[in-house]
Amino acid sequence: MDRAVAGAAAAAAPRASGGAEAPAASVAAPPKRPRSSAIAAAPLVEAPAPPVPAPRPGAPPVGLPADFAAPQYQAAERALGDLLRALVQSKSSDLHLRVGEPPLFRTHGEMTRQTAAPLTIEQVELMLLAIMPDRNRAEWKETGDSDFAYEIAGLARFRVNAARDRKGPMAVFRVIPAQVVTVDQLNITKEVQQLCFLTKGLVLVTGPTGSGKSTTLCALVDLVNRMRTDHLITIEDPIEFVHQNKKCLITQRQVGVHTESFKSALRAALREDPDIVLVGEMRDLETIAIAIETAETGHLVFGTLHTTTASSTVDRIIDQFPADRQSQIRVMLSESLKGVISQTLCKRLNGGRVAAREILLTTPAVSNLIREGKTFQIPSIMQTSKQLGMVTLNDALLDLVEKKEISPDEAYMKSAEKAGLAASLKAKGHKLTITA
Repeated sequence: MDRAVAGAAAAAAPRASGGAEAPAASVAAPPKRPRSSAIAAAPLVEAPAPPVPAPRPGAPPVGLPADFAAPQYQAAERALGDLLRALVQSKSSDLHLRVGEPPLFRTHGEMTRQTAAPLTIEQVELMLLAIMPDRNRAEWKETGDSDFAYEIAGLARFRVNAARDRKGPMAVFRVIPAQVVTVDQLNITKEVQQLCFLTKGLVLVTGPTGSGKSTTLCALVDLVNRMRTDHLITIEDPIEFVHQNKKCLITQRQVGVHTESFKSALRAALREDPDIVLVGEMRDLETIAIAIETAETGHLVFGTLHTTTASSTVDRIIDQFPADRQSQIRVMLSESLKGVISQTLCKRLNGGRVAAREILLTTPAVSNLIREGKTFQIPSIMQTSKQLGMVTLNDALLDLVEKKEISPDEAYMKSAEKAGLAASLKAKGHKLTITA
């Protein structure tokens, strides 16, 4: 694999550079490509297209900036393809491209440098420009950040974040498996699966970046798609897993391509006859407010937040609003919230990673605590409601230790309430090698 990586990095080096590191390339405003009919519907009667002039020798393909010549773009895309194939074959989750570093893979949670020469500014820029859609090149040039999806047929889709740091261009490629995962493959409990059969309400999947939220949501959407006959709208940035219609009609929209923003797409969704709406990220107050309103008005809404526990998820939502609205939001949330799945990925003892999931199901007791602003008591309710399918994060971690899937130290590192977990581990006869 390392030879393939080294060859890929070497192939990406522009021949015209003479081996020296090039200065930061200025990304010129790219010429506009014709808009895809999948994004903008063609007019009923099209005007005849003007003749396309023959490209000059060595010119880049239509739609690519003229910063580099065509052979350089082609070599860079081939080199990137080799890296991504090696990434998938090694069962790694992320590829990191950084100026001055060889390509790095995240494998089972660990960052590993590949055997290749450090990347130059020009190499990284070429790889990104060769695959970026027009909109993203303009956004990257203007803001320094851009997210998009990239696919290699027969291999996988990738969620790409392009950015800049003090050394120049940088990027992270996250692998999105080609096959849609199922609830059984992810060991999602029956209690969580039942949330997919609600006719209205808000269901949240939360966790830190890289905790598998998108994969869990994918499995829940697949369950809905197989078991219900409804219209499901997803709003994502970018579209990650691609769902084919089974029993459901699924409409997938990408922010910045098919719609301006999460909040505008969510408002529009109410006029598109939806039964279920998935909001890829509830980033701001207005999006959260519309999601709660949508759930209240007879729709099932799935969403994500970057929170680590169920109770902190409720607090995060309420704290987004000004003080004079928080009482109203507590009441709305107490009625609309149906469940929270907060998860984190842990390193398995035998390689790979496994999710530890905290599960909160909204019972009348939980609703009362949310309404009265006593969310700090939610963990106690969860402890006494295990028979209903509720699970605290510490209980989920302890269960994985008991099953010998993860080490006690790994469980301790992932816990949000370490003192309690340390006591539980000790009571079960498990020793920590790190300070508790």
